[in-house]
Amino acid sequence: ERSFDMQEYNRFTFEVAKTASKIEIAKAVEEIFDVKVLRVNTLTVKPKTKRVRYVAGKTRSWKKAIVTLAEGDTIEVFGNQA
Repeated sequence: ERSFDMQEYNRFTFEVAKTASKIEIAKAVEEIFDVKVLRVNTLTVKPKTKRVRYVAGKTRSWKKAIVTLAEGDTIEVFGNQA
């Protein structure tokens, strides 16, 4: 998966609240993981149309944040150092 491959470059992907700003995301990541955030890129993942038999519906939209950390900082993922 692309998110997992980006960890080599100190970039980590998070699902965040739709109302969260880049500054709020950076502060939260720094506080929770005790790392230095260099950059935050955000994007809104649009809903997709899904069908079950004759009923059409949509998946929910959500906000993705790609956080770039300072050199030497890392976040432990799945019990391993990335």
